[in-house]
Order: sequence, then C-alpha cells, then structure tokens
Amino acid sequence: MAVLLGFIGCGHMGGAMALRLAEAGYPLIICDPDASRTAPLTAKGAVAVATPRDVADRAEIVFACLPSQKISRDVAYGTNGVINGKAVRIYIEASTIGQPTISEIAGKLAAADIAVLDMPVSGGPSWAREGKLTTILSGAPDAREAVAPVLSRLAGRTIVVGDKPGLGQVAKIVNNALSLTAMMITSEAMVAGVKAGVDADALIEVINAGTGRNTASVDKFPKSVLPRKFAYGGPIGIGLKDMELYIRLGREMQASTPVGEKVAEMWPLITDAIGAQSDLTAMVRYFEKIAGVEVRGRQPSEPTK
Repeated sequence: MAVLLGFIGCGHMGGAMALRLAEAGYPLIICDPDASRTAPLTAKGAVAVATPRDVADRAEIVFACLPSQKISRDVAYGTNGVINGKAVRIYIEASTIGQPTISEIAGKLAAADIAVLDMPVSGGPSWAREGKLTTILSGAPDAREAVAPVLSRLAGRTIVVGDKPGLGQVAKIVNNALSLTAMMITSEAMVAGVKAGVDADALIEVINAGTGRNTASVDKFPKSVLPRKFAYGGPIGIGLKDMELYIRLGREMQASTPVGEKVAEMWPLITDAIGAQSDLTAMVRYFEKIAGVEVRGRQPSEPTK
C-alpha cells in the first residue's frame, strides 16, 4: 500500500504537484484555505482537512508549497502548525522562502523530532503535472533516502545540493533569477525585433538555433506568447518575491548583483502595469504597448477539405 502523504498549499504549483502524487496512487491528506483549489484533488480521492496540524496528525511525510515566508513559518510552527502533529516525521518544504527562513524552520522542527528537507522545485505547473519537475534537495541523508521513492514519481530529476537545509534555497533562488531575467530580456528583445519587421515565428527560430536560446525562448514563447494564450501557469507577481530573495542573497554574501538589481527594479513596474495575477508570459504586453506592436505567431493553416 502506498504511504499516506500530506500536502499543504494547493495553489498553482502545489496543486499541480499534489495532483501528480494523487495520480501516481498516493493517498493524500491536503490543506488549503481555498476550497476551489482542493476540489480537483478531493475528486481524485484526497481528503481535505482544516489545518496544517490536522495534516500532520495523519501523515508521516508532509509537503508544503506556500506563497510567503510568513505563511511558511505559520504552517511549520504556528499554533495549528505541523510542529504539533502526532504522525509527521519528515517535513518537505517546497516553497521558495530563502536560506534564513528554512534554517529557522528546520531548527524549530528538529526540537520536535521532525526532519526537514529543503526541496524547492524548478519547472512550472505543466511540468509538475507531467512529472518533469527538477527537485533541488538538501537535508539529512536518511530523510532524503526515505522520501526518494515518492520524489521519483513526482519529478523527472532530483539534484542533491547538500546535507543542510538552506542550500536548496540558494540554488533555487539563483535559478529563478536567471529564469526571470531570461523572460524579461526575451520579451524586450522579441518586441524590438518584431518592431523592426522580423516575423515573430522566424525570430524565435533564429534565437533557438543560436546562442540566444533560453528557457523563455524555447518554452514560454512558443507555448504561451506566440499563440497569445498567456496561460503558462504562474502569476507575474511571484517574481517580486523571487527577485527580492536574490538581491538579499547577494547582499548577505557580499556578492555583486547589478544586473539582478535592475531586473528587480523593473519587475514591480511591469507587474503594476499588467496586474499581479496576470500570467508571467503576459510580461511581453508591457513592452508591446510601448512599441505599438504584437509578438504574434502565424496562425496554423486551415486543413484542406
């Protein structure tokens, strides 16, 4: 029989990850304050409960995928938090919350004999649903070994970056800074090229065949921008936190981050212009409005009758 898992936070990423686990045959105890997020999972047999503590009372392995540092702290060791659960032995933090926060959570839960694995993920909700995520894992080797079978069903690849919670956060924050910067500069550059008269599909083909190739040009533009779907799966507002964490990391490590600081400066301007809940790929509309063009792919031809 598959091990009983807990999952706290069923939003864009958390919901997709939990759905992947449910479809892999794992029984789930789930918690999210928004019933519309838990409904697709209860339809698959998951049991929704009211608090994180209720999850931890029943599941030995509990995942959390949450939107902010404060919520992560409350869920981990608040009054109705995981720390007070009767069954939980391993807590897997899949949120992007930074090294200091995960270290604090790990320290508090260790006092309750709960091992913490730091496991941010790389890849959007569509990757999560397809089991193609990359999980970035740090924490005690015995805890990592215990959850390995579950992670093999959740993700296409797991990369261990260390034995201490927090190192996973560092790797994820660096990755996110690169990914978000790629989306911004690709949007800017594509608009400039289209404004100059190059066909959008041809321009993407050139970029992806050359040295400008990146995650935005390979994945986000063909799937979401060129067909004008703007439904890649995550809101642009999330980038505000991610870039803030990157700049904070640079300052804490006394590393120079002038490029990241410029991206972080631009992010709230673009977010305010298009709306924080707009899909990340809708960022291109900010640059399109200034230039007066659209980065639109060619419509597929009608089938011959």
